[in-house]
Amino acid sequence: MRLTRWTKWAAIAGVTVMLASGCSALKSKESMEIDPPPALPGAAGKKDGAVATGAGVQQSLKVTLYMKDRNNYVAPVTVQVPKTEAVARTTLEYMIDGGPGQAVVPAGFTGLLPKGTIVKGIDINPDKKVATVDFSKEFTSYNPADERKIVEAVTYALTGFPNVSEVQLWVEGKQLKEMPQGKLPLGGTLSRAMGINIERAEGADFGQTTPVTLYFLGQTDERQTYYVPVTRMVKRTDDKAKATIEQLIAGPMQNKLFSVMGSTVELPKIESANGVITVNFSDTLLGPDHKAPGEALQAVVLSLTEIAGDAKVQIKVNNDVKVSSTDNQSYSKPVSRPTNVNAIKL
Repeated sequence: MRLTRWTKWAAIAGVTVMLASGCSALKSKESMEIDPPPALPGAAGKKDGAVATGAGVQQSLKVTLYMKDRNNYVAPVTVQVPKTEAVARTTLEYMIDGGPGQAVVPAGFTGLLPKGTIVKGIDINPDKKVATVDFSKEFTSYNPADERKIVEAVTYALTGFPNVSEVQLWVEGKQLKEMPQGKLPLGGTLSRAMGINIERAEGADFGQTTPVTLYFLGQTDERQTYYVPVTRMVKRTDDKAKATIEQLIAGPMQNKLFSVMGSTVELPKIESANGVITVNFSDTLLGPDHKAPGEALQAVVLSLTEIAGDAKVQIKVNNDVKVSSTDNQSYSKPVSRPTNVNAIKL
């Protein structure tokens, strides 16, 4: 589905979060460093970037939750939480159905972790970049239809931290080899290689495919747009960057999502060197105002950095790095992936 006009997007805010953890027992030995976040109104009338508590107002920080939206997609939502050293643990606690996250996310988003789940501990091994999370037995009491979504949500939330690349799931002190309801195999560790909101491109055989993760637009009940990641299995290719942009131009396969760019956009020239992916569009990307849609450029950065999280993206239009965009962001230099996605101002 394609939007009839570009909707105004609240700029994605990036906050550098660094976690350090011991690798012995699961005691959530987390510490963090974070720049003070800018003000962001919350979903329940909270203002000035703060979270209200019984003792008044305290400092807060941003975390990105992975929740189920009204269209049954797993989607990131960046919210404010009370300042804490246990950032990863708090992130998961806000993803529990009926938990504290429900008060700060937009209407239509719900937590995927089962009600009553307790995060008993998290251990992050900084050398192996593996996060091991131990849940209470309530974690196993979920709707079987949500089984993979739960695994995707936990994996993507934790691998959003810069020192986590893989995740292990435990329940009551024992590692899960498979999910208990639908028997989804978990293997040793989980990573973003598993994909999120998986779909298969037309004509692609699952045995001969390459996954590309694309960011399209969803819409809240209040008609605000937000990014939804979709892993699309396409015909096998060695050029994932080209395939990613091709599929972004092709647009979403489901009419519940919206395209980020017009179908008339020409495939750009793409080059990769020294950790920078350069995407050189023609002026077919530009709108009537001769500006590049901010939604398209943000989606390009988010989608391409899924290939390599430490990569940067250089945007050009007709070989020029001075790109005028509708979101008034600067793309004159290579852009890094934002730490937090979908900081929606409500």
